[in-house]
Amino acid sequence: MTLFRDMRYPTPHELALAGRALADEHPGLVRLRRAGTSRGGRPLWLLSAGADSSGGRNVLVVAGAHANEPVGGATALSLARRVIQEPALRDGCGWHLLLCADPDGAALHRTPRPYSLLDYHRHFFRPPGPEQPEWAPSLLPPDRLPPETLALTALIDELRPRLQVSLHGTDLGGSWVQLTRDVPGLAEPFGKSAAELRIPVETGASDAAGWPSPGPGIFVMPHAGSEATGVFHPDDTRLSTWYHAHRYDGTTAIVEAPMWASDLVDDPAPHPDPRGALAAFAHRLGEEAGQVARVLAAARPGLPADDEALAAPLLRAVDWTLELIPRIEQAWAGGEVPAEATAAYVGSIDAFGRRLPLRAAAMLLRVLRSAGHGSAPELERLVTLWCAAFADRFQARWVPVATQVEHQSRTVLATWARLAALTR
Repeated sequence: MTLFRDMRYPTPHELALAGRALADEHPGLVRLRRAGTSRGGRPLWLLSAGADSSGGRNVLVVAGAHANEPVGGATALSLARRVIQEPALRDGCGWHLLLCADPDGAALHRTPRPYSLLDYHRHFFRPPGPEQPEWAPSLLPPDRLPPETLALTALIDELRPRLQVSLHGTDLGGSWVQLTRDVPGLAEPFGKSAAELRIPVETGASDAAGWPSPGPGIFVMPHAGSEATGVFHPDDTRLSTWYHAHRYDGTTAIVEAPMWASDLVDDPAPHPDPRGALAAFAHRLGEEAGQVARVLAAARPGLPADDEALAAPLLRAVDWTLELIPRIEQAWAGGEVPAEATAAYVGSIDAFGRRLPLRAAAMLLRVLRSAGHGSAPELERLVTLWCAAFADRFQARWVPVATQVEHQSRTVLATWARLAALTR
């Protein structure tokens, strides 16, 4: 696939236009249809290519499940073009690409081509867990699920995919893959792609701490309730849409690619004092979260919390993020670390701990700016300082969008190739 240096993250509208163009150019081979409607009335577009398979040889690719992780849509289009160009990929297999699972969230997070971590956070939005399409079923009863989740599960029921791939991205770090079932042999092509493209492999991903790892950067989700689930996934993952494909003997892969890369998350050396490091991170996390909480408490009485266009969703996300932090702070202060904690794992924890209060501050800052609140300059200085410290600590280097797309595409195709070989 060709790498375009000036590639940027497409918006949901641009994704739909590109999908329509592909369908018009390749009638009978490519189809674009509306698979559902968001809470805000926006369409959920499904782009399909290849055989219309109902026999279990379907691949479902989900992009845009997290509003702040925009690379997936570009990867979905790249995969569609690859399937069109290579007949072997569609031999008895249907490829179905949900171009954006959360268009409402994407409308609030605007990052076409960020120039720095600060630029990325200026228009940051990540909805609270119960409003995230994939994760909502693990947090809400069935009668309260958002329409995006219902549309996604309906697609899984219709397509019965042998493989579901969820395309995600991290702001700063490396690449890794989470699997609901092991896919033997995936580590080799995944690692080769990352090495060729100079993308670090996140060998100690914080939200996969203690999970079985059949190869560097490959993690298999443990069963709910096991000790390995940790504080990042305390809820029943089997209720998420990732596991919905298991009803049809399917497997889900979550493919993460970084916007900015850091070699600190790819260091396999043992860390000299992981417990001490986590205790320090817990203290910093509590201090920074407290700074954001104090600004929020002082400003909240004058904020337009009923403004569903901007303030209300941002404030819900701020509240949810701040409520999540004490549980993580407590776990880190208690010294919960893997038996053999590496420098990569500690680096990943460090990044995660910086990320949470920064996100809360960035979203609150958007509300304060919109309201013309007097606390906005103070909070802007904080966000600017934290972004600079984050980038400096991790020696962040930008990964071109085309490179992120190439790596995700290679990983999706490698996952399908190995899974298909097992099930022939």
